[in-house]
Amino acid sequence: MRTDILRRTALTAAGLAFTGGAIAGPVTTAHAAPVDNKPASTAQDRKGGERELGVRYEAQPNFYYCGPAAARNALSVQGKNIDVDAMAKLMGTTEAGTNSINDITPVLNKETGRDAYQSVEIRDPAADDTQTDKLRADIVTAIDEGHAVVANIAGTATDTDGTTHSFEGGHYISVVGYRDNGNTVTIADSADPDQATYRMSIDNLADWTATRGYTA
Repeated sequence: MRTDILRRTALTAAGLAFTGGAIAGPVTTAHAAPVDNKPASTAQDRKGGERELGVRYEAQPNFYYCGPAAARNALSVQGKNIDVDAMAKLMGTTEAGTNSINDITPVLNKETGRDAYQSVEIRDPAADDTQTDKLRADIVTAIDEGHAVVANIAGTATDTDGTTHSFEGGHYISVVGYRDNGNTVTIADSADPDQATYRMSIDNLADWTATRGYTA
């Protein structure tokens, strides 16, 4: 059942969505740009507590398609190439964005042909240890099973290189890998092909997902 905590507008905002007068996201228009045609990895790729899935990345074609684009990138690790317009229609995506992670979960399950995905909330303003541990475990389990995670995030977070990523109006991302037994994760971000992938600590990702949720 959809809950109020997940009913939040999720915009990537290429300069059009504003929150409190501030632009919610990078002022860029991201065009489709596949950058990785590697096949999805297998269980044999996991070693030393790490695993990366081969995402066939595409950037989102407009400022409000972050939900469909994140889902498309997530499904690409299974060799699927789903049209983002078709997914946007199924998700009810409009120029106001994709309403909640609960609109993405059933589409992912439809395209995978099984109930592999379930929505998980992080209702608090910041994730506690239990919520962070669950996110870590869910990501490791999902990646080990060969499917990516989609998260609905908001606010600003810093990656392992010290680069900040700010989406005050909300955004969707894909998690396509992990290392150090899930303490660091790899993110595929459709917002900007110049920053298509980056790594982030699980603590920062959990807080970034707080007040919203993810599907794994």
